Amino acid sequence: MTGDITRLLEKRILAYLRPQKAALLFGARRVGKTVLLKKIVENFVGKTLLLNGEDYDAQALLAERSVANYRRLLTGIDLLAIDEAQNIPEIGQKIKLMVDEVAATRVLASGSSSFDLLNKTGEPLVGRSAAFFLTPFSQAELAPQENALTARQNLETRLIYGTYPEVTRLENPEDKIAYLRDLVNAYLLKDILAVEGIKNSGKMRDLLRLVAWQLGGEITYENLGGALGLSKNTVEKYLDLLNKVFIGYRLGAYARNLRKEVRKTGKWYFYDNGIRNALIGNFQPLALRDDVGALWENYLIGERLKDRHNRGLHKEFYFWRTYDGQEIDLIEQHGEQLTACEFKWGVRKTKLPPAFATAYPQATYRVVHRDNYPDFILPLE
Repeated sequence: MTGDITRLLEKRILAYLRPQKAALLFGARRVGKTVLLKKIVENFVGKTLLLNGEDYDAQALLAERSVANYRRLLTGIDLLAIDEAQNIPEIGQKIKLMVDEVAATRVLASGSSSFDLLNKTGEPLVGRSAAFFLTPFSQAELAPQENALTARQNLETRLIYGTYPEVTRLENPEDKIAYLRDLVNAYLLKDILAVEGIKNSGKMRDLLRLVAWQLGGEITYENLGGALGLSKNTVEKYLDLLNKVFIGYRLGAYARNLRKEVRKTGKWYFYDNGIRNALIGNFQPLALRDDVGALWENYLIGERLKDRHNRGLHKEFYFWRTYDGQEIDLIEQHGEQLTACEFKWGVRKTKLPPAFATAYPQATYRVVHRDNYPDFILPLE
């Protein structure tokens, strides 16, 4: 796939940018943060200044944390954009001083992961900033370059290789595989290991692979720890980092009305199918796989999560199961609205579990399969 793909966050960020406010752009490495930041700068009406936080000269410009310094630097500047902002010491306090004391200036700062930038901005920017999360391409972003036929033809590629921007531009499957393996080994794992001085890279890799193999299955920290010789607290800490670098996320159990509802376990998914498949080293075609249902589930839940980030929706996501085996793949809660979603790669018809229907009669129910999935992710509701 070629061409310039518009990111849905662009309009939201441009609309938010106003004097004495900071927009913080988060996301995993290689999802396109730098490209988006530069495009926002290009499309911004007003005078701009773009800095790279990894550049020594940029760090030197911002080194003196004083009102006088920032007024000299930003007088006449309507938008200051800082890429890789986590590399600048005391960046939170510095941005706070800028937005407080330079009345006309807006700030846009990007960081490779939430732990990097949030830990270094954090409390100083409470009430002065908004966070925006950039994911790999969503189908809503890819749709303008496709029609119904090509979207269907590309579905298997999405399930196997995912939608990282560079992956969508590579034509050769071997090139896609090499890129994803390099991304996992050279960037994403290093991001996790860089936090809090984690030394045991072997255990972290083993944990990631184990979670990837159990994609969409219920997981407890105790069971993972027992399999790997790690404590429950260590497993919980490591998986929290997986979430903070935007590689994976946990769905908790939805439980409100029934004593027999599962409450304490969770399911882990990945933002991108290609990253998950790279972790287990399996890029085989769907016809040769026994995990197609899990890949389908991961893809569809991921698209809904991307939509939440792209549109800034206040939705919560869960799975549902009872101890006697009744289950639903995804529960979406949007205010008072409750939607139960079941994902089927092959089967087209299924019934709503009677225990759920009885306990939550107000909920809507939908079955998502290969024939109707565009209605589930395009347009999103």
